[in-house]
Amino acid sequence: MAFDGLSRYTASRFLGALLGLALVSGAAFAEDRGGTLNLIVQPEPISLNPGINRLGPATFVGDKIYDSLVSYAQKDLAPIPRLAESWTVSPDGKTYTFKLRSGVTWHDGVPFTSKDVAFSYNDFLPALQARSRDLRNEIDRIETPDDLTVVFTLKNPYPAFLRSLNAAIVPAHKYVGVTDFRNAPANAEFIGTGPFKFAEWKKGSLIRLVRNDKYWDAGKPYLDEIDFQIIPDANSRAIAFETGQVDALRSGDVENFDIPRLSALEGVKTREDGWEYLQPIGYVHLNNRNPVLAKLQVRQAITQAIDRDFIINTIFAGFGKPINGPFSSLSVYKDASVETVYPFDPQKAAALLDEAGYKPGPDGTRFTLKLVPLPYGELWSREAEYLREALGAVGIKVDIVSTDVAGWFKRLTTFDYDIAENFVYTTADPAIGISYGYKTVKGDNAGTTGANVNGYSNPEVDALLDQGAHEPDEARRKEIYSKVQQIVSHDVPLVWTHDIVFPTLYRDRVQDLITTALGTDDNFASVWLRK
Repeated sequence: MAFDGLSRYTASRFLGALLGLALVSGAAFAEDRGGTLNLIVQPEPISLNPGINRLGPATFVGDKIYDSLVSYAQKDLAPIPRLAESWTVSPDGKTYTFKLRSGVTWHDGVPFTSKDVAFSYNDFLPALQARSRDLRNEIDRIETPDDLTVVFTLKNPYPAFLRSLNAAIVPAHKYVGVTDFRNAPANAEFIGTGPFKFAEWKKGSLIRLVRNDKYWDAGKPYLDEIDFQIIPDANSRAIAFETGQVDALRSGDVENFDIPRLSALEGVKTREDGWEYLQPIGYVHLNNRNPVLAKLQVRQAITQAIDRDFIINTIFAGFGKPINGPFSSLSVYKDASVETVYPFDPQKAAALLDEAGYKPGPDGTRFTLKLVPLPYGELWSREAEYLREALGAVGIKVDIVSTDVAGWFKRLTTFDYDIAENFVYTTADPAIGISYGYKTVKGDNAGTTGANVNGYSNPEVDALLDQGAHEPDEARRKEIYSKVQQIVSHDVPLVWTHDIVFPTLYRDRVQDLITTALGTDDNFASVWLRK
């Protein structure tokens, strides 16, 4: 700014006045308190405790109730202090010491301490979540020298550690004497430390959260309530947004083809960011433990029988990007140059099936597979119908086996399926989101959330994933993960349909809806409604 003839004193007074106005303006905005944010959760979650269930609907609601040690910045994914106020790392990269916030209480009034963090990461989360179990295997010990200090000592350097800490911290005092964490009565109480407290859940209708007046971040949250409405069909959800019954939509709340129309409404804004940490990818799971699908030629054939551009442009209405491997285009480790590309080619698919020994029978059928659709609404039902048609065109009969979310989850985690739809958060570090999805699993995954539900097993990939997880040199890590992408993309243990683009639509009176790399999965402490 040029001051021209202004004296230095006058200029400084002028700048001071501007700063004062900005501060007053900011304070006024901060005083725009109160109100109810109306949202949709689709489908209705199984639980509101993200420690129990990490599926999208559960984390969307539950992450407002349960705080984590850190969140992550959009720009560089740097950790943002939450329950952890600060931390230090030892020179050898093996010891992380966290100072916790003082004065934090659980929603039932009990003080939050380091014992809760130790219990969550040492006992509760590993018993229920595959990713947390993998993380616990990296930890030698967790110590709590005092109520506000927790020390994690790792077995080896693990560069992904700080990016592994957005998991819900649960109240240790609610689980005293409990051994069956999944079925504990405390799971239905939803006691967290987050900015919002559980108020009520009218099954099939509404989940209501209310302001936590004792939240550690003084003055927050700004909202009085968040109402998550449960509306059964996409058309009704679109009408609810049009008429102002709800203030924001996440992708999946309405049909993708409806998004351009709704985003053009007066006073509506659209954003596609907020997925920098989660990095979602669309999947067609293939059960590699099925003897037919264990054959590489069959998996290659299925991949080439599916027109993934059709899925992106027609079913998902253009909200997606082509992909040929396990890493999202948002990942700094993505190396498309090494991926094997299997283009849409039904004739080649048929030839591969012939070579694999599966000739068409008298009715044109080579074999039959059971498809378990993702029970997240019409979009996924339409994709399932397309998959049945596309695979049928090359002689693979597909029987669609529909189920609810709990049934879908159980089938996948016990390998009780042939092919299945899904989308997966691959996360910002491969040691978190890629390792757990592709490392060999013995037995099934029952009792945990996720892991390698494809049953894929490649000892070379296992070794590379372990090496990449513990390699401190970033350039070397990228080389290792490039090799992983080269092998896995060739092996096609599943079909990666697309890099999913999830737009968020919201009324312009909704402020600061997306402020971190977790997007709408963040805790909404900073969200406010303009009066």
